Amino acid sequence: MTSMGNAARPGPDPQVVKQAISWALRLRNNRSNVRLHAQCEQWREAHQDHELAWQRVQALQQELSSQLTSIPGAHRALETSAQGLGRRQALKMLSGVLIASSAAWVSRDLTGWQRWTSDLATATGERRSIQLPDGTRLQLNTDSAVDLDFNPQQRLIKLVRGEILVTCGTSTSAPLLVQTRHGLLEGIDGRFSVRQDAECTLLSVVSGNVAIHSPHQADGLSTQVHAGESYLVRQTEVVPAPPINMDVGAWADGLIVTRGMRLADFLAEVGRYRHGYLGCSSEIADLRLSGVFRLEDTDKLLAVLPQTLPVQLRYRTRWWVSLERAV
Repeated sequence: MTSMGNAARPGPDPQVVKQAISWALRLRNNRSNVRLHAQCEQWREAHQDHELAWQRVQALQQELSSQLTSIPGAHRALETSAQGLGRRQALKMLSGVLIASSAAWVSRDLTGWQRWTSDLATATGERRSIQLPDGTRLQLNTDSAVDLDFNPQQRLIKLVRGEILVTCGTSTSAPLLVQTRHGLLEGIDGRFSVRQDAECTLLSVVSGNVAIHSPHQADGLSTQVHAGESYLVRQTEVVPAPPINMDVGAWADGLIVTRGMRLADFLAEVGRYRHGYLGCSSEIADLRLSGVFRLEDTDKLLAVLPQTLPVQLRYRTRWWVSLERAV
């Protein structure tokens, strides 16, 4: 599939995440230091991303602790080992757990504040279907958010982040518009999906027609997209998308339907529906797979892969999963 992320807003700089980890370590080793606690509070209040990074690091620490409590003696062993490490080594170890194992989660879910401020939103792994006042059917994919502006003069859906599927009919009232950071789309009696990345918007028309109004088109004309066509809308251009090796709207039915898709790309797609790290070794990244996969339980979905490909699953924790070549 065309490379598309799912963050409508860049996550906090990795350095901010490292700072949050550093504060967590310092406070862990100096719980009674009032001045240090005050300094940490000042750092958290200095910027919104500081607080978001802090909350995510705390959540990840709690989840790691809950994983360890299920293993007798594991938590004590980890504490003993940590006491033998210097601050630099401890920071490196914790960074490896909290950043390397969940970098995708951190970059995505630290923007969870948008779920509270948007008109409609979904969490990671959640899908939602809504019928709008004009009869338009709006479906939100995992980790998505939209704002709505419907009045007698306009019908506007603003895609804040993620992916939507829109089914609209012919209307004599104001046109149905979908706004992304890269352009304005006008739906005309049909069904189409819109997926927004930091770099571009992917428009795929299932039925009907959609007009792309981009202020960056030199001739000032709109691009007409018909059923079966997909386009990439960037800040500087509107171009046909490369062939897509999955059904773009299958997620609305809780499915991923692939046709000769690279394993690495498939795992990136599945990773949108679960927390944590999901990846594979480079030696199996180019393996191809086709099939219909259900999304309601991604662990069950992953368990099917060794039955069709020469791979094996390796779970380090519930939220760190990697695939390697089967031995």
